[in-house]
Amino acid sequence: MNETTLFDALTLKKLVKNIFQANGIPTDDAEVIAEGLVRADLRGVYSHGVVRVAMYCERLRHHLVNRKPDISVKQTSIASKHVDGDHGMGFVVGKRAMHEAIELAETTGVSLVGVSNSEHFGMSALYLLQALDAGFISFVYTNSSPAMPVWGGRTRFLGASPFAAGAPGGERGPFVLDMACTVTARGKLKYAAQRGEPIAPGLALDQDGHPTTDGEKAFHGVILPFGGMKGAGLAMLMEILSGVMTGAAFAGEVRNPHTDLSGSQNVGHFFMAIKPDLFMPLEEYKSRMDTLVSRSKACEKAAGVKEILIPGEPEARTENERRATGIPLTPDVVKILRTEAALVGIEF
Repeated sequence: MNETTLFDALTLKKLVKNIFQANGIPTDDAEVIAEGLVRADLRGVYSHGVVRVAMYCERLRHHLVNRKPDISVKQTSIASKHVDGDHGMGFVVGKRAMHEAIELAETTGVSLVGVSNSEHFGMSALYLLQALDAGFISFVYTNSSPAMPVWGGRTRFLGASPFAAGAPGGERGPFVLDMACTVTARGKLKYAAQRGEPIAPGLALDQDGHPTTDGEKAFHGVILPFGGMKGAGLAMLMEILSGVMTGAAFAGEVRNPHTDLSGSQNVGHFFMAIKPDLFMPLEEYKSRMDTLVSRSKACEKAAGVKEILIPGEPEARTENERRATGIPLTPDVVKILRTEAALVGIEF
């Protein structure tokens, strides 16, 4: 499975867009979905890239996702809004929610947007990048289907529930942190199982609560929180903000998008947008960010470390490289795309 084929990003995006259009998604929304999936592969986050096309299309074929959602927005305070995604594709709902957060924060300085009735929305960094393009600091939280136990438990209850935050920078670039509260993304277990590959020790337990390096057993077992009780605690916070507060599914109710075709997910999201110049002129803020990055990268390096990188820097470098040279896809992912294209009569 180490063999790969390179695909031009624009060509791949067009293919994915056409597949979703053929599955009944309106053109503009299909563009948003395709952009989100290809952007993940460009940044090296393959677990949230085009490998997920089949999962999303399967849910569309079972009418679990609203192809043309009537997304509603209600202002709930001076600085907050609630978005009801009407069970639309999470990419579309998430982009709208971050737009609402940015628009409100232009006036209020800080804004909060809670979202219910959404679906899996891909890579959290998509919405950080959206906020960065508009010049805003942002936080993006979401709950998700049960993947890991509460601290001390052995059964799936809490989601991987990523903690994501972004801050614009100056000449040295932005800060982009997108991390699951698990030791690794659950999607990576899914695709290790799909490819028959082992996983590293310490990532997961099997269904009997025993440590495992078998990707298949891990996917059907539980993934572990990073940092022990600390990761589990953060995952519960994500559940409170994204699920409890917003009116979305919570406490183990979010359906697994891969395996549960019994109904919509009702995923909850929580977005925050902040103007970076609340306490000083923007140029001073950018200069201070550059100082932070420069001093961080100038720190003495630990043994075996060639370069100190800030969060988001590796992904940005990968994206720049892949836009020039192409996105490498493994044979199983190419097969998924060929299958989905064939189902809707697209040549690939």
